[in-house]
Amino acid sequence: MQQNVGVTDKRVRTALGAVLGIASLGTLGGAVPLPALAAPVLGVIALVMLGTAATGTCGLYALLGVDTCPSSVENSR
Repeated sequence: MQQNVGVTDKRVRTALGAVLGIASLGTLGGAVPLPALAAPVLGVIALVMLGTAATGTCGLYALLGVDTCPSSVENSR
């Protein structure tokens, strides 16, 4: 799969994934007053965000035809 996540997008995904991961762990520990179901949901979303940031590819972006990676435009020439 071709990379379709740009540098700024990766940084946002990493930050959001970290915040959601901390919220998930806080919910599990009882420090964040959210329903118990929120912990695994937040955890999965955090892992997806961190995974797409690490690999530089997003399946949803591929389906929608979105590409925030400028290097993929230069490599196609």
